[in-house]
Order: sequence, then C-alpha cells, then structure tokens
Amino acid sequence: MSGLQQYWYRLTPLHLILYPLSLLFAGIVALRRWLYQRNYLSSQRLPVPVIVIGNISVGGTGKTPLTLALTQQLIEHGYHPLIISRGYGGVAEQTEVSPHSDPLQVGDEPVLMAQRQLCPVWVGRDRVATAQTALQAHADIDVILSDDGLQHYRLQRDVEIAVVDGVRGTGNGLLLPAGPLREPIARLQSVDALVINGTQAQYQGYAMQLVGEVFYNLLHPEKIVTAAQLQGLNLHALAGIGYPQRYFDQLTQMGLKFIPHAFPDHHPYVAKDLQFAPYDALLLTEKDAVKCGAYADERFWVLRVEAQIDPALCNLILRKLSCHGRKTT
Repeated sequence: MSGLQQYWYRLTPLHLILYPLSLLFAGIVALRRWLYQRNYLSSQRLPVPVIVIGNISVGGTGKTPLTLALTQQLIEHGYHPLIISRGYGGVAEQTEVSPHSDPLQVGDEPVLMAQRQLCPVWVGRDRVATAQTALQAHADIDVILSDDGLQHYRLQRDVEIAVVDGVRGTGNGLLLPAGPLREPIARLQSVDALVINGTQAQYQGYAMQLVGEVFYNLLHPEKIVTAAQLQGLNLHALAGIGYPQRYFDQLTQMGLKFIPHAFPDHHPYVAKDLQFAPYDALLLTEKDAVKCGAYADERFWVLRVEAQIDPALCNLILRKLSCHGRKTT
C-alpha cells in the first residue's frame, strides 16, 4: 500500500486537508448521477439485458472472478453471454480479446477472462460502442456482463451487482482522495445485489469466497502441483493486484512459507522485476501471469482461483432476466 492509499483505512491529521477535497469530489459525483437520472446526460439501452458487476471503492474486490463465475452459470442455463470491459491500462478501442492478446493493448483482466474461453470478451473505453460492435459480430449474444462500470451511467443496466472486500470493507468511509470510495456508501442500497468477498460483519449480502487448490506451470499449463508438493521449497510469491495481501494470506492458509513481493495493481512487469534471489518456485496470480509469460521459466507456477458464490445470487439474476422474455432452465 503506497501513497494516499495508506490513509484510506484510517483517519489522520492529513484528513484536515483531504476532507474538503472529498466533499468537492462528492458534489461532482452527486451532480453527475443526478444529471443522468434527470436525462440531462443521455444514456443508452442495448437490445439485450446488461448485468454490471462493479464496486464503489478503488482497488480489487474480486469483480473479475465473480464475472467469470456468473458467466459460467449463465451458460449452464442456456444463455450466450458477452463480457465487456474498459481494459484498464490498455489502449485498444472496441476490440475482441483473445487468449494471446497483448495485455498492454487490451488490459490484463480481459486477457485473463479470454483465456477461460467461456464467451466473447471485448474491450473499449466506451462500453456502449464496444457492446454494440460486439453484438454485430456475435448474433447469438443474449446477455452482457460488464466487468466494472458501476459508475459508467451512459450504459443502462438491468442488474447492478456491487462487490465489497470482506477484509477492507469501505475503508474509512470517505470519498476520494481522503478515502477509497468512488461513490458514497449509501450507493450500496440502490444496487440489486451486494456481494461480500470473504467475511465482513458490517454489511449483509451474498457470500463469495475465492478458492484455489492447485498451481499450474506457466510454461506448461498441463503440469499441475498441489500446495503439499511445494512445501519445504524455497518459494517467492508475486502479486500485482488491487489487494496483494489477500493472495499472500491465501497462500499462507494453504500451508506455504514464502517471500512475498507486492506490486501496484496492473503493474507492467519487466524482466528486472522478477530477478529475485535463488528460488525453487515463483508463485503468481492469474492476473500477473498473463504479463509474465515472456520472462517465465520452469519455476513459474500460477494459482488458479474460482469464485464460489451463494446460489441465491444466480437465482436472483435468472429471475430478472426472465422479465426480458427468456425462460430459465
């Protein structure tokens, strides 16, 4: 945690300066939302239902694993989904992502989602234009999942899902820059579903857990090892995600001892970033793995995680989608 982020989960004298800036930011946020609600700023409805999975705070909360889990469940119920994303850090516009796309062009999370090969994944800063282009390219799409975009009000949505990190919650409850929030906490009351990633006593919502049991080799994905097979080795662990400590805690819970290396979210790795002291294995997140392939050797192992979610969340989504003329199975 660096920069202002170290102040987002406590209150310090610095907040005497930051709080007035947060009030200004809150006013801008409220005005923008009001303009969309009153149609002074135009929004667009797409011809198929839209599910937005986002959050009100800065940093990783588990949106991408949740998006993949919901996509899988929708497929199992007969839907043909599309995933759209801004492609954080990427420069591509209205582009379909492949498992081999360059993360610097389309973003790391879209590449990760494309590698699961569940459905088409498209990126673009303008989510409306991106979805429209994708719909023209894939005529069978009947539902869209937007990975992030809770604040992208130009895209009308049929289901809003907000994800809260079970450990960090909403921090000190203040908006940027004094706290981690993009919108006030009250915004959580207006979403269709609140998902809690991990244990969080402050808020009530649908439970989600990120579960990982095996590691695959980055160069040879068919090679699989368990945590038990890694115990006793000289391990290093790498995490450049919104909350690296979550990954390190997960490894610790698996019984592994390692030297942690935390990087900023969406960090663009170069070779020198991976030059650690001699080690037997380097453990990576899936999000980091898509950017480290060019520097990998036989010692790079990736923990694959899946989001386990309350079945009631999928049932809620299916009920809402049925209002659009689709029968659930």
